[in-house]
Amino acid sequence: MNKKLKHWLIGILGLLVVLGGLLFGAGMYFYNVAVVPSQKSFISNKPVSKKSPLYPGEQWYKNDAKKILWKQQSVGGNLTLDANFLPAAHKTNKTVIVAHGFMGNKEKMAPYAYMFHKMGYNVLTPDTRGQGKSEGKYIGYGWPDRLDYIKWMHKVIDYTGKNSKLFMFGVSMGGATTMMVSGEKVPTQLKGYIEDCGYTSITDELNYQAQQLYHLPAFPRWPLIPILSGITHVRAGYSMYDGSALKQVRKNHLPMMFIHGSNDTFVPTKMVYPLYRATRGPKELLIVKGAKHADAYQTNPKLYNQKVEQFINKYMN
Repeated sequence: MNKKLKHWLIGILGLLVVLGGLLFGAGMYFYNVAVVPSQKSFISNKPVSKKSPLYPGEQWYKNDAKKILWKQQSVGGNLTLDANFLPAAHKTNKTVIVAHGFMGNKEKMAPYAYMFHKMGYNVLTPDTRGQGKSEGKYIGYGWPDRLDYIKWMHKVIDYTGKNSKLFMFGVSMGGATTMMVSGEKVPTQLKGYIEDCGYTSITDELNYQAQQLYHLPAFPRWPLIPILSGITHVRAGYSMYDGSALKQVRKNHLPMMFIHGSNDTFVPTKMVYPLYRATRGPKELLIVKGAKHADAYQTNPKLYNQKVEQFINKYMN
């Protein structure tokens, strides 16, 4: 090998090492932003206004609701998970399990818990791994969490009896979690699902947010997303490429209602259509005009409550 070629190869190798180091460093940065539980600058934590339709439910959950604290261990791990079980005003074996969004918690789902409680159902509001009061050092985007929610279902059945009837509901990441559950073997007592503004897959949402928040072009989104997924696999125990709500709903035969805001730019509205087409069970689609991300209930509470109640009553009874 002549000296000139040798220098070229050393230079290229050095450049690749530097580039690899930069990409790995970027992957670690995005792991901390996307997967490590912490305050996120892109998530609003403004208090709910007294004029908001969400306010009565938030106050009820905080001050008046009877809450029974439940705990269980995560599936395939030793994390202690936290939930509140809220019994209906009149004894019933019908329960709605409510899944919260990214960096949310059970308290954030108070308005929805209030809505279902007023319909006459028991409500279970868990904290997902790494969020609220549940243990964990990572956010699972619904994929490892789907198995925890099925375990919560069995806990509800043990509590309310083998003739229990269940429904699962979730918003944003909770909506994606709901859809991810739908592709698994679930208890026969589960009668259906309602998802609000969930994403098609973890990697679809991360790719979209990399464009929206960081204006990253196709390169370096690839190979950054695979690097991020690899880091997540090592540190959190799951691959982001496995977490596909779209693949899961293709295996679903239970009733499912899909809700999305027409002005959603966080989980874009267009994601709901392939999801709706993919499910194999009875289905319904509600697009709430003018609603932004996770804002459909607040935008049109009367329509939202009416459509949700009609759907859940149809299949829960």
